[in-house]
Amino acid sequence: MSGGRLVVLLSLGLLCLSLSRGVSAQTDEEEDILDPNDVDIEDEDLDLAPDQDLDQDEEEPGPTETKAPPVPKVTYKAPEPRGEHYFAESFDRDTLDGWVMSIAKKEDTDEDIAKYDGKWAVEEMRDSKLPGDKGLVLKSRAKHHAISAQLLRPFAFTTKPLIVQYEVNFQSGIDCGGAYVKLLTQTPDLDLAQFVDKTPYTIMFGPDKCGEDYKLHFIFRHKNPKTGEVEEKHAKKPDADLRTYYTDKKTHLYTLVLNPDNSFEVLVDQTVVNSGNLLTDMTPAPEDWDERAKVQDPDAAKDEDAPAQIADEAAVKPEGWLDDEPEYIGDPDALKPDDWDEDMDGEWEAPQVPNPKCESAPGCGEWKRPMVDNPNYKGKWKPPMIDNPNYQGVWKPRKIPNPAFFEDLQPFRMSAFNAVGLELWSMTSDIFFDNFFITDDRNTADRWATEGWALKKSAESAAEPGLATQMLSAAEERPWLWVVYVLTVALPVVLIIVFCCTGKVFRTTLSCSSRSQTRIRDIIGKKKEQAVSRVG
Repeated sequence: MSGGRLVVLLSLGLLCLSLSRGVSAQTDEEEDILDPNDVDIEDEDLDLAPDQDLDQDEEEPGPTETKAPPVPKVTYKAPEPRGEHYFAESFDRDTLDGWVMSIAKKEDTDEDIAKYDGKWAVEEMRDSKLPGDKGLVLKSRAKHHAISAQLLRPFAFTTKPLIVQYEVNFQSGIDCGGAYVKLLTQTPDLDLAQFVDKTPYTIMFGPDKCGEDYKLHFIFRHKNPKTGEVEEKHAKKPDADLRTYYTDKKTHLYTLVLNPDNSFEVLVDQTVVNSGNLLTDMTPAPEDWDERAKVQDPDAAKDEDAPAQIADEAAVKPEGWLDDEPEYIGDPDALKPDDWDEDMDGEWEAPQVPNPKCESAPGCGEWKRPMVDNPNYKGKWKPPMIDNPNYQGVWKPRKIPNPAFFEDLQPFRMSAFNAVGLELWSMTSDIFFDNFFITDDRNTADRWATEGWALKKSAESAAEPGLATQMLSAAEERPWLWVVYVLTVALPVVLIIVFCCTGKVFRTTLSCSSRSQTRIRDIIGKKKEQAVSRVG
């Protein structure tokens, strides 16, 4: 236990002890007032029942002790697909039946890493809160992974929406890698065993991260009906902060909704983080488009880098400095060990010890001027920024005559797809996938999410530590938080305890004193009446 926690707990303990002693002392005084040894009272004088005690009417039932409710236990049950759907996979059969692992090689890549040989496994989450719940786990790092499965039937973009959802848990965090899915275009030559990065897909959707760049892709491929060329359309970047979904090591539900009216929604944990229209909110900017308004001046001459520190020219060597004496010398009392073998161990040298002649001198060895800050130091040189001669402005499609121009007011009507696949490279292993679902009915998708992801969320929430535990854990890493806790939490609590306890003692004292005085007056009055009747 850290010192800060000990001080706070001892302070609260001493305060409560002193208050309890005060209450006990007040109670003893009240009992002394009604001591039967001090006042000659008989039971019949007070008309008390034989089994009735003097202080019985003062006793009040104490508060019943309440127990903290037990932590709810969440029992796992595999979700069951209901309603219209094209694909449903929960992996709770503990098998990869129906899934095909790619045996292909990636083109234009070094031979050592070209093969899709990353490992997949079906297993429970490493820190599972739902025993029995299994998922698909990407097991390797720095490997190409590719796995895919056929839909129950192809999905055609006609008059019904498309809803795609699945779960991801970055069990080990994520450094650089993706966790997105691809909906593979229905083609006559589609071979899932040869699934690679260039395999045609209709939609790519899901999280991706490298460094501090947090992405949530929604890309669809659009084919020009005149030229046959395929162009990728990227959704605008979400306004929401995505960082938490990649760092909290919790299971998150990613959902894409495409509607026949060309509107789309991207949701995380059933909350919309991006939305728009396929006609107006997709950005096909060319890869070589230069949007940098300023660049470093390539013709700028580098200034001479002045060192951060220089020798102090005003310094003078102290008198008595022993230039010819080394700071350390061989220990004159040391002896070569008897088992020292110069052929094996080399020439023996005595261990170095401080030179005793230097103890009384200001210094030994070569004297050097001390270093001081250089007044001419300008820091690390950087070329100045100038206007970019290649600046083209923020890219927008130009309105020019185009022989391949066509007007497509229904981008929703994309190419049909008949398989779902994961084609990923990751520098982090143990990425957990679960509960893939593809449907054209929003209610059916929500029901699947309720039986799958919502159950995980409940289990993870039930297992989370309470607020006090979280505060203590944070303070263990940042001790200065104890000061904040004392000022914002402990101090108000202490004041409330003092106020409540003091108020209770005061009220108890007044109440008991008033009842005691009334009872004594009644006793004295009865004694007087008895004395008068005896005299008469």
